Amino acid sequence: MSKSTKAITNALQSIALSSLPKLGAALDEGTFQGVITTNDGTHAAVILLNTKPSKRLLWEDAKAWAESIGGQLPSRPVSALLYANAKPLFQRTWYWTSDELQTDTGDEDDASYAWRCNFDLGFQFSYRKSAEGAAVAVRLIPLSN
Repeated sequence: MSKSTKAITNALQSIALSSLPKLGAALDEGTFQGVITTNDGTHAAVILLNTKPSKRLLWEDAKAWAESIGGQLPSRPVSALLYANAKPLFQRTWYWTSDELQTDTGDEDDASYAWRCNFDLGFQFSYRKSAEGAAVAVRLIPLSN
């Protein structure tokens, strides 16, 4: 079994709120960094996975890398949570988020941009997907009763 398959197979399916460890504690092949509510209303524990890519990646490659280790790129809200709770774990550079630029202008150039989060100052802005950026992977574990 490959390491990436093992990571996906061993991922927790859910966790009780009362079972969550303290911030920064080891959990599910990473460290627990907080709780977030996703767009669909699911409350989830945010796990910053330990595995890091060996180099900077294009946005599509960063997404594929994160999925290959059983995670995903953090969304913009998760990136903000990581900046608040785990900033010392990051290099002072920008990291890809999972979010593409969405505007109401209909501008076809928008499809070539995605959001990134700067872990030096904490701001987020869009950038061309063809740029090489840093990446981390997170796993969101739904909370159970």
